[in-house]
Amino acid sequence: MNLPLKSTTAMALAFAVLGNSAHADMAAAIDFLDSTIERSAISRADQESEMQWFVDAAQPYAGMDIRVVSETIATHEYEANVLAPAFTAITGINITHDLIGEGDVVEKLQTQMQSGQNIYDAYVNDSDLIGTHWRYQQARNLSDWMSGEGAAVTSPTLDLADFIGLDFTTGPDGKLYQLPTQQFANLYWFRYDMFTDEKNMADFAAEYGYDLGVPVNWSAYEDIAAFFTGRDLSHMGIDTEIYGHMDYGKKDPSLGWRFTDAWMSMAGMGDKGEPNGLPVDEWGVRVNEKSQPVGSCVARGGATNSPAAVYAIESYVDWLTNYAPPAAAGMTFSESGPIPAQGSIAQQMFWYTAFTADMVGEGAAAVLDEDGMPLWRMAPSPHGAYWEDGMKVGYQDAGSWTLMESTPLDRAQAAWLYAQFVTSMTVDVEKSHAGLTFIRESTIDHESFTERAPRLGGLIEFYRSPARVQWSPTGTNIPDYPKLAQLWWQNIGDASSGAKSAQEALDSLCAEQERVLERLERAGVQGELGPVMNEEMDPEYWLSQPGSPKAALESTDEEPVTVSYDELIQSWQ
Repeated sequence: MNLPLKSTTAMALAFAVLGNSAHADMAAAIDFLDSTIERSAISRADQESEMQWFVDAAQPYAGMDIRVVSETIATHEYEANVLAPAFTAITGINITHDLIGEGDVVEKLQTQMQSGQNIYDAYVNDSDLIGTHWRYQQARNLSDWMSGEGAAVTSPTLDLADFIGLDFTTGPDGKLYQLPTQQFANLYWFRYDMFTDEKNMADFAAEYGYDLGVPVNWSAYEDIAAFFTGRDLSHMGIDTEIYGHMDYGKKDPSLGWRFTDAWMSMAGMGDKGEPNGLPVDEWGVRVNEKSQPVGSCVARGGATNSPAAVYAIESYVDWLTNYAPPAAAGMTFSESGPIPAQGSIAQQMFWYTAFTADMVGEGAAAVLDEDGMPLWRMAPSPHGAYWEDGMKVGYQDAGSWTLMESTPLDRAQAAWLYAQFVTSMTVDVEKSHAGLTFIRESTIDHESFTERAPRLGGLIEFYRSPARVQWSPTGTNIPDYPKLAQLWWQNIGDASSGAKSAQEALDSLCAEQERVLERLERAGVQGELGPVMNEEMDPEYWLSQPGSPKAALESTDEEPVTVSYDELIQSWQ
């Protein structure tokens, strides 16, 4: 019973009415299972047992008003509109689950960290903040929490081993700081029907001398972008203007994620290493053997303004200008996401799988066939000229529950119950059908997703493949995500608008990052985990060393390489 979000209003109201008695209620749990949970990774008897545990554990907190917050995506809408009212009905804990922009979530979290004021009782914030939480120690360490103050409210069926993203939310100290509640990758998206059309294939091979297919490198991606932009596809019954690329460029916080979410590592800017490059990561920040940041600019051994970084930004600007719809330059992340579903985009290198729901919904008729099957597919993103085997190849978002130390103990305990409820094995399969953002192995392997896989364009194949582990969020090199992230969109915005060259924008960015690192070093607020800045040296010293930062290549025009999508999928089996 995969109900669309708009169909959940009556259900939510029913749960809200049931919950008005402000006490834990197993009858409400049975009603919830009957009305909402058709598919689950565990049996009905185990579901009832898990719900009974929530009923019992919640009794001391019945009647409390708890506030949590997350960004606005389909998964969190399902949590807020369906699971929060159900949790209130079952436990008697009144949950307000606010949905706001991701930048606003980070701002609220930053304010709570700086003021000590309890704004929210729990946050869903990206695991990109793992370096921040580990160093500041203002987020509750969940490993100690679950065996200490949170032991009585930690579900015996939580099953951490079933979560696929815990590597992303674990600090260098081996402690878990965040619990994933949604996870999605940044992949390559393309129109399979356009790529397998005989005329398009023949024309491409005649013009470029190699086969049209999934691009392995940026040279091939650029050729394909040029080929499809403005191409007449009337022979396919397509009469809209076609673009070979889609992206966004508005000077907005989301422009920063566009680059820190692994665009630079895809270009080849950082070092080898999984889940993140070491000692230089995909932000260009270098750390020493103690994981202390030592620099961002090339003069200090960083790579944020290195030749590979300049190549990454210049490629982005060039493709946005030449191959994307003119309106794309003025769009944000959320505005650009649904555009490929409208039918005018042939491919998009930097596409978040969180938008899969938009590709299969009512507004996606232009990219579905008459049987509702996708005309599109997703595949690994191509990599740039500086990329080498062993480097990170893409980004994976892991929105994760985080409990702050400034939250009063009883409020944190009640919020932790909710966090476990919305990630429980009872509800996770249904939640994942609504949002298509996977956190549990048992959900990915569930038979209902084997049945649905053909309609999801490669999403299930990707998450069941060994390739999945090569995509990762921001790692622990970043000591203060809120402070550093805002520098990216402001400076990259100058490059995307043409106000500055790529080199000028990146020189400014790395200098500003280093000013933040220097302030953290002087303040000493992160103790022995904080920055210890390198002395500036002639950049040529660092460019001549092995690894990142890398000296400029004589040419970034690689021999283009493509691969058949069907062969690629077979390699994942």
